[in-house]
Amino acid sequence: MKHVILWELDDKLSAQEKERIKEEIKYGLEGLKGKIPGLLGIHVNKDGLSSSNADLMLDSTFEDEAALKSYAQHPEHVKVADSKVRPYTKTRMCLDYEA
Repeated sequence: MKHVILWELDDKLSAQEKERIKEEIKYGLEGLKGKIPGLLGIHVNKDGLSSSNADLMLDSTFEDEAALKSYAQHPEHVKVADSKVRPYTKTRMCLDYEA
C-alpha cells in the first residue's frame, strides 16, 4: 500500500523559514521508520524542481491498508503531524493506492 502526500507551505513563511520547516518535516516523518508497525518505508522529498507547485512530497509504503489506517492514528505520527506539519501547511493532497 502506497501513501503519497503533496504539501504546499503557508505563504506567510519566509524562504528561510520554509527551508527550516521542510527540513524539520523531513526529519520528523522519516524518523517514524521503525516506530510504527506496518510502516515499511518513508521518504520526504523537499527539493523539488522550480517547475513544481508543491513544496514537499511524502512517499511511504505500508504492509496493507490496515497498517496505513493505524499509522494515521498512531501517537508518534500524530505528534509529528500536529507539531511539524499542520501548523505550516496551507494545502495537502493525498493519494493512497495498492502497489
